[in-house]
Amino acid sequence: MKILTVVGARPQFIKSSMLSKAVQPFKEIKEIIVHTGQHYDDNMSKVFFDQLKLPKPDYHLGAGSGFHGRQTADMLEKLESIMRTVKPDVVLVYGDTNSTLAGSLAASKLHIPIAHVEAGLRSYNRKMPEEINRKVTDHLSDWLFCPTSSAAENLKKEGITKGVHITGDIMYDSVLYFKDVALQQSSILQNLALSPKDYYLATVHRAENTDQPERLAAILEAFQQLEKTVVIPLHPRTKNKIEQFQLSNLLASSTIKIVEPLDYFDMLTITSEASMILTDSGGLQKEAYMLQVPCLTLRDETEWVETLQSGGNRLVGANKEKILKSIQTLHFPSDFPQIFGTGKTAQEILNVLTAE
Repeated sequence: MKILTVVGARPQFIKSSMLSKAVQPFKEIKEIIVHTGQHYDDNMSKVFFDQLKLPKPDYHLGAGSGFHGRQTADMLEKLESIMRTVKPDVVLVYGDTNSTLAGSLAASKLHIPIAHVEAGLRSYNRKMPEEINRKVTDHLSDWLFCPTSSAAENLKKEGITKGVHITGDIMYDSVLYFKDVALQQSSILQNLALSPKDYYLATVHRAENTDQPERLAAILEAFQQLEKTVVIPLHPRTKNKIEQFQLSNLLASSTIKIVEPLDYFDMLTITSEASMILTDSGGLQKEAYMLQVPCLTLRDETEWVETLQSGGNRLVGANKEKILKSIQTLHFPSDFPQIFGTGKTAQEILNVLTAE
C-alpha cells in the first residue's frame, strides 16, 4: 500500500508523527510525505520535523502565506501533479487547513481514495474557513476517522455513515508519547522565570479575532488586567495585525510575556504546567483537557463540545468582562472523563486502512 500524506501546519506535523511511527513496522506500507509549506517559518515547521523525528518530506511545495484562494489553488495544482506521478493508493489528510482542502480536492478529481483524520468536527460557523475545509473534505472522503462519538453523529446528520470510524484523537497519542520527554528536555519555565501553576498561557491566531480590531483589543485588554503572568507565544499573523491596528500599547504590561512561537516540547511543557489556558486554538483546547488544565476558549463556539460538557472548558468569546469573571470561577472538575480515546488512535487507523 502506498499512502500519500499531506501536511502543512504545525498541528498536522504533530499528528502525522504518530502515524508515521506506526507505519514503520509495516514493510508492505510506503508513506510519501508532502509538506505544502503552509507554515513555513523554521520555528513553525522545521523544528517540528527535527524534534518529533518526522521523516523528511518527499516533496515540499513552498506554498507560503496568502489569500485563501491563491494559496489553495497553488497547492492544488502542485498536489495534482505529484499524485499523478506517485499514483498512491490512499491520500491521507489531517484536520481542517487549506492543505487539507487542497489534498482532498486533488485526490477526488483523480479518483484516489481519501482518508480524513479528525473527521466530523463542526463549529456550525460557516464564516470560519476551517469549517468549510473540514466539511468539504468529509464529503469527499472514503475513510472518516472521528476523534469522538459526537463527531460521528455530526456526519450522520449530514448523511455520511459509510466509512466512518470512531478511533479517538491522534493528538492524545502524541501527548502521551511525548509528555515525559518534553518535561525532561524543555527548559522553557526556567528560561522565562516561571513557576508551575503560577502563570496563564494564551494564544490568539484565528481570523475571527485577529481580523477584527475591537475583538483583538478586548482580548488584549483582558490580558492586561490579569494578576498572574500571561505568556503569549505570538503568531506571526497576530503580530502583524497588532501592528496594523496600532494595539501594541496593550502589550505594554509587566505581567505580559511575549515570546516567539514555541517548539512542541516547550509548548507541551508550558501547557501542562500552566494554571489556565486562554486560547482560540482548537488543538490547544484539546491539549489543555488532555493535560487536565482549565481552559477559556476565546471564541463564540467550539467544535470540541465534549470539553465544555465536562466543565473543564468555557466559551468566553472576546468579551473582556466575561474573560475576567471566568478566570475567577472556572475550576477543572474532579471527574475527568476519557473522551479522546486510549492513546492508540494511529494504530487503529492503520488497522482499518490495511484491512480494506
